[in-house]
Amino acid sequence: MPSSLVQRDFLVGPEGDGRRLDAFLASCEGMPSRSGCARLIESGAVTINGTSATSKSESVLLGDRVAVTMPEPEPEPGQLRANPDIPLDIRYEDDYLMVLSKQAGLVCHPAPGHVDDTLANALVAHCGYGHLGLLQGEDRPGIVHRLDRDTSGLMVAAKDDATQKALQDLIRLRVLDRRYITLVWGPIAFDEGQITTGIARSRRDRLRMAVTDDPGAREAITTYRVLERFEAGRRDEGYTLLECHLYTGRTHQIRVHMRHIGHPVIGDPLYGRGDVRQNLGLTRQFLHSWHIAFDHPVTGERIVRADTLPHDLLDILVGLRERSEGRTAAGDEICPQLGY
Repeated sequence: MPSSLVQRDFLVGPEGDGRRLDAFLASCEGMPSRSGCARLIESGAVTINGTSATSKSESVLLGDRVAVTMPEPEPEPGQLRANPDIPLDIRYEDDYLMVLSKQAGLVCHPAPGHVDDTLANALVAHCGYGHLGLLQGEDRPGIVHRLDRDTSGLMVAAKDDATQKALQDLIRLRVLDRRYITLVWGPIAFDEGQITTGIARSRRDRLRMAVTDDPGAREAITTYRVLERFEAGRRDEGYTLLECHLYTGRTHQIRVHMRHIGHPVIGDPLYGRGDVRQNLGLTRQFLHSWHIAFDHPVTGERIVRADTLPHDLLDILVGLRERSEGRTAAGDEICPQLGY
């Protein structure tokens, strides 16, 4: 079936028993007027129980299955176009929200150069534009919090405004638990640490964020635990594998904080160092949202999901295995959950 066509399926219930076919279809949600339905019937686009309908005046009966092949409706002005070709790796879903694992390279919402190829377009295809929260704006349906384009892993989407607001409130209250895995340059001596700074957009480069004490900066808090250290090589000073816990959600927060303490993220094109060879062959930042936990704002259920490392990041760690100086207690607990 061409991608511009969709099939709509309807089951005739008691209220439709004995009605004319064109009248029945016109009463179904998402269908055109009665005359429009008649044209679809005349064009051969309608079947009843698998057999082509021959007349708009044909009666439908209780239990009949009516299928209509019709052009996909154009989005209303301001709505995003659905893109069903973008796969969604859904880890939890109900009537109110979903937890999904975003692949690296996927932009969360439209931006210059990305119009119909974003996570938001995929959410519209999966849920329908009218079944997503719009508090972030009409171009960001369902989005509760962002992951950078080349950051992979778990994030939450909301199916209505109330749930979206409730989830954003959990983030503001710092009770939506988000944890990331990152590999950084150099040895970090202490097994645990906290970074608390202000973060604002850089005055020198508008694409970058920066640590600053400017009055307009927003507070950013990141804690980290060392999972494993790797000894220095001929061309580097070694590496440290970390779990980072976000208490705030500033743009590029972990990447900026790691640079600030002198341990930039491996592969980071904005805040890192060196070329691809110096970044162990990695062409995107080593940053993965591996764990998310929160109390469901509607049902109260505790939602906890964990995500293994994608192959490109796992391959980097496997390549460093011979240089390992050993895992910490946190590493012994977490690394097996990462598939490593």
